[in-house]
Amino acid sequence: MILDSFRLDGKVAIVTGSSRGLGQGAALALAEAGADIALLNRGDASETAAAIEAMGRRVHSVHADFATATSADIEAAVAEIERELGRIDILVNNAGTIRRAPAAEYSEDDWNEVLTVNLDSVFHLSRAVGKRLLAQGSGRIINVASMLSFQGGILVPAYTASKHAVAGLTKALANEWATSGVTVNAIAPGYMATDNTAAIRADEAREASIVSRIPMGRWGTPADLQGTFVYLASDAASYVTGTIIPVDGGWLVR
Repeated sequence: MILDSFRLDGKVAIVTGSSRGLGQGAALALAEAGADIALLNRGDASETAAAIEAMGRRVHSVHADFATATSADIEAAVAEIERELGRIDILVNNAGTIRRAPAAEYSEDDWNEVLTVNLDSVFHLSRAVGKRLLAQGSGRIINVASMLSFQGGILVPAYTASKHAVAGLTKALANEWATSGVTVNAIAPGYMATDNTAAIRADEAREASIVSRIPMGRWGTPADLQGTFVYLASDAASYVTGTIIPVDGGWLVR
């Protein structure tokens, strides 16, 4: 049955930034598809963990602040997850941050924090998990890119640079690891109603301008991404690698 190829029974997935928003949606979707979940978060992910346990899945939470975590810290977190849940099959690199300011006034601290969280942690996690996936000859890495992996945006130079880099890293790892049964893809969400966009949505003129350009006429939600996360994590996408899939309500084609 074709639907069986979307099942994730017996798999273990790591999801970063899964206390709310897109990461929480991804973690719940993968659990509903059958996977046990490791939650890697700076904040409290108890709500996500409780929902996963209610599905009858195993869940393990690890604290990690990607703004300060070293590569050794990240390796230790991955080793703990492997020890507690027995294996790792899927990594969702979702955690991210954004700082808004004109480029001419953008602070070095903001630049460094955004690049550290949005890019460095993606590489360090992908390297730590990837070597395990390569050893077992299978696995899935799903990065969260952005519309600003394709466009320039305004007032977010570090975020734009980081998300362009995530797109490039996705392709680079996909090329290296494809022959070992490990796929690396990315999802590029459109304008999503999350904490990261709260300031934009509070600006009535900007919010109206954005919605008017989205062919579907609305902001996206975490639920809009869930099917794509499951697809890329599953055997149904076994011949898909190096792709960046926009889930944007038509934003890019407008």
